[in-house]
Amino acid sequence: MERVRVDAFAVAASVLAMVMVVVYFSVTQEQAGRPAAWAVAVLIGGAAAAAYGAVEKVPYGRAVLLLGGLSLVALGVLAILTIGLPILLAGALTLVAGIRRKRVQTP
Repeated sequence: MERVRVDAFAVAASVLAMVMVVVYFSVTQEQAGRPAAWAVAVLIGGAAAAAYGAVEKVPYGRAVLLLGGLSLVALGVLAILTIGLPILLAGALTLVAGIRRKRVQTP
């Protein structure tokens, strides 16, 4: 049985994005606000993209990583004055994982 290889950058990005979901909920709750559904969707989608792309031999892994990374970077820029810096880091890690990924030949 072949061993599954994962990209550490993508795993770290996925974990960081999910941690930021929790942080986002706690920050909005402290300020008696409601979290924006679209922001939560981007965070969870970016985390899921990084987790999917972390496995090196999945189909379309590179494209998924690049799309997820761009989404996280865009959200990080929008939220730069509050919680954006760690989201930018998660996006950058996802983009690095996508850029480093070699294209997999599908049968």
